[in-house]
Amino acid sequence: MTATPTGPGPQGTPTLGAFTGGQLRRLGAVAGLTAPDTETYARVLTDSLGPVAGRPLHLPPPYRTFLSDDHTPVEFSLSFRPDAAPALRVLLEPGCGADSLALNGRAGLETVREMARRWRFGTGPLDEVADLFLPSAPQGPLALWVALELAPGGVPKVKVYLNPAAHGEERSVATVREALRRLGLRRAHANLPPGSGHPFLALDLGDWAEPRVKVYVRHDTLTSARAGRLSRMVPEPSPASVEAFFRTVAGPGSAVTGLTGRPGLSCHSFTGPADPRPSGFTLHVPVRDYAAHDGEALARASRLLRQYGMDASVLVRALAALTDRRPEDGVGLIAYLALALQRGRPPRVTAYLSSEAYAVRPPVAVPLRRPVAVH
Repeated sequence: MTATPTGPGPQGTPTLGAFTGGQLRRLGAVAGLTAPDTETYARVLTDSLGPVAGRPLHLPPPYRTFLSDDHTPVEFSLSFRPDAAPALRVLLEPGCGADSLALNGRAGLETVREMARRWRFGTGPLDEVADLFLPSAPQGPLALWVALELAPGGVPKVKVYLNPAAHGEERSVATVREALRRLGLRRAHANLPPGSGHPFLALDLGDWAEPRVKVYVRHDTLTSARAGRLSRMVPEPSPASVEAFFRTVAGPGSAVTGLTGRPGLSCHSFTGPADPRPSGFTLHVPVRDYAAHDGEALARASRLLRQYGMDASVLVRALAALTDRRPEDGVGLIAYLALALQRGRPPRVTAYLSSEAYAVRPPVAVPLRRPVAVH
């Protein structure tokens, strides 16, 4: 991958690459990665951002990316497991700053292919469906995102996020159904819960024990009772455990009112044609729209982590690695909290963390209750 300038910009001004790379280095230490691995991954991040990595932060965001509320083209996450160090991930938009969504997608696709050459993995699943999600005149809020799970050893696990609405929102269901057919999962779509649309389809590429195809479903005005019935796994998780997660994250009153602002998302993972039912289920709740400030969101996340036997102090240290502001001074640093269930494995709790390179959303007196655009 071509090296990208990552240090200070003109006259010592901080750049997007230096800012987000610094955050990744500090988060790597929190997650227990070695210094050499963390340094490798920081370079991968800034190289993947391309020319915008050298853009001074006093300038506006290079593109109004859908990836974060302040349009930083980077988001971090920590996936917590019992009795193990959390897995650090980074989600980025390689084509950020391109002159059009089509060019954005092409830049993202080339970045993925460069990663495949560097780390010697195949892109077959992506090649099978690229024309469905990367047409010449795409529509929708994104073209291609890349998520890297930063494994020890300096070689990440790679996941690609694609936009089912690339040919129009009205064709998103048909696009997902056709993609699943091409990927050998003809019967998978029938095993998805009802929802309000498909915001993403994701593909695992590279060194995964069981590569997954992940289909996301949007759920407007989601309630705890409905959340408990979304999984299509066999065996199904206890609805009560999913409902309890929802109520903890969404906060007081959510069991009755539901998510009246930004909607919830469910994710359904498929691992092969032999089993048309999902092998995994994840519920994502946008806690930033249902907490007055990040102190409140952190308290809810800590309660969840303790309930599942995970170390809540790691999340406190992770927030300090991202910013020196107090959690009570803004909302959105913790963007989503998710409960991930995979067949044969213990539950995971994932916290999605905003970079806030460009802006901090101020705290609110009461959580948002008006419809807003989905992340």
